[in-house]
Amino acid sequence: MTNPFDWRTVLLAKHAQHVVLIHFPIALFTVGVAFDGIAAWTKKEIFATAALCNLTVAAIVVAPAVFTGILAWQWQLEGQRLKGILLYHLVAAIGSALLIVFNWWIHFRFRRQPLSALPTWRLPVELVGVMLVIVTGHLGGFLSGVNT
Repeated sequence: MTNPFDWRTVLLAKHAQHVVLIHFPIALFTVGVAFDGIAAWTKKEIFATAALCNLTVAAIVVAPAVFTGILAWQWQLEGQRLKGILLYHLVAAIGSALLIVFNWWIHFRFRRQPLSALPTWRLPVELVGVMLVIVTGHLGGFLSGVNT
C-alpha cells in the first residue's frame, strides 16, 4: 500500500495531475462567464472586474491543464493512436482552451473602457465556450472511467 502523504505518489502518478488541474479552468471560466452575465444585466462594474479576474486565472491555468492532458495521453494511454472518444476529447479540449483564452482577451482588450464598450457578441461566444467545456469534461469522464 502506498503512503498518501508521499510526494512521489502525488507528483509522479501517471494521470493524477490532469484530473486534479482540469477542475480549475472549468470552474474559473464558468464563474467568470456567470459574473460577466450578471455585469451585463446589472451594469455594475464590480461584477465585470470579478469576471475579468476569473477569466484571467482561467486563461493562465488552462495551459498546464492541456499540457498534463497530453502527458496523461502519453503515459497512461501509452500514446495510443487518437481515435474515437480520445480524439473527440482532444479536439474539444483544444477548442475549449482557445475559447477560454479568446474570452479573456476580449475582456482584457476592452478593460480600459466602460462596461458598455464590451462587445455584445461576447456573451454568446462565452456560452458556446461553456457548452464546449461541458462536452470536453463529459468526454473526459468517459476516458477516465467515471462515466462508464
